[in-house]
Amino acid sequence: MGADLDALAHSILNENDLGGYTIPTKGLYPYQWNWDSVFVAIGFATFDLNRAWQEIENLFEGQWDDGMVPHILFRKNDPSYFPGPGVWGTKAEPFPTSGHSQPPVAATAVRDLFELSSDPGNVDRTKAIFPKLMAWHRWWADYRDPKGHGTVAIVHPWESGRDNLPDWDEPLSKVDTSGVGEYTRKDTSHVDPDMRPLKDDYDRYMSILQAGNSVGWEARKTVEVTPFLVADPGITMILLRANRDLLALADKLGFASDKPEIEGWIAKLEKGLETLWNPDVQAFVTRNLKTDVMGSGVSSASFLAAYAGISDPKVIDPLNAHFDRIATKAEYMLPSYDPEHAGFEHKRYWRGPVWAVVNYMAARGMREAGDILRSEKIRKDTVRLVEKSGFAEYFSPVDGSGAGGSSFSWTAAVWLAWATPSLSANKAA
Repeated sequence: MGADLDALAHSILNENDLGGYTIPTKGLYPYQWNWDSVFVAIGFATFDLNRAWQEIENLFEGQWDDGMVPHILFRKNDPSYFPGPGVWGTKAEPFPTSGHSQPPVAATAVRDLFELSSDPGNVDRTKAIFPKLMAWHRWWADYRDPKGHGTVAIVHPWESGRDNLPDWDEPLSKVDTSGVGEYTRKDTSHVDPDMRPLKDDYDRYMSILQAGNSVGWEARKTVEVTPFLVADPGITMILLRANRDLLALADKLGFASDKPEIEGWIAKLEKGLETLWNPDVQAFVTRNLKTDVMGSGVSSASFLAAYAGISDPKVIDPLNAHFDRIATKAEYMLPSYDPEHAGFEHKRYWRGPVWAVVNYMAARGMREAGDILRSEKIRKDTVRLVEKSGFAEYFSPVDGSGAGGSSFSWTAAVWLAWATPSLSANKAA
């Protein structure tokens, strides 16, 4: 079965390839998404390194002058998706984009691509992308830590990549939707509405989007006017990891003058993460920067601690205890939210389902930290999910059924790069 799934994963990436960039899946997501493309690149790298680089390089074609890399690149106008470029109204060149970003996994993937080959051309491509990565990471440091806490604030739930996380419920409840007006969603025409965010959530998403539009998504003004400003442990840990990989690249590529700035970012994020530790929950949680209310549950983001390079037993031991507890409550790891929390819904997007890309990051960090058993638990559960339900967008942690879109690019990509039993490294584990 593994070889057949490998071949199917290859075909999904090729079928979703629109010529140098890849869509997540046909119909539901017809554009180029930021972190989707980065994970797709590591999948392509297992059989076509040049195509992997194209995916990253084409993503950065959408980079803004201030360094921000948007979460959607509207390379064409597809009426099957809402909100499209006409709703966002950005003036970006060479094509319109959304107005905010998404989790910065690119530097980690670029380091991976760099280390695959010592060919001079591969080195040159890494050197060419390095300043663009620096500009994006500088954007996060300059504009997404308005309180100076050393954490990453998001201005929209979509920026987190985890759109309807239960931890957004409290900050979203403060968002005024009276001026949103009428609109027609397209996502619920492609998939079961029970697998998507609620109408009330979408009204708030649109209200936040309108606030960003009112200031042209200028980074500093957007932070000032957005009704939603939340410190996110997910992006904070992903950026911390990405900064470590960027520092390694700076060292290997001869960008010595950039190293002190990167080291400063790392030190600040390491310190800042402490402010997102909820001693009552014993996990890293969100913090509403407008009300100072902290998240009340354990999301899958907490299990990115090892991926971020966090090794303090005072943090890791309680997280491992949560992991082991959740593993007795969920048939498949790693649910996006604690199954014992009131906000858990096993098939509604980020309120409970398992996502292969989060599994990949969490398991990678655990393996690097020497926690082979938990890492392999996650990987083997991912294998079981794909064998049962194919390359779905996400999966129920309760019954393993696939949910959301099908023939999904990033699920296929992380299968090839990490999950597939055909990888000799995993066979030896």
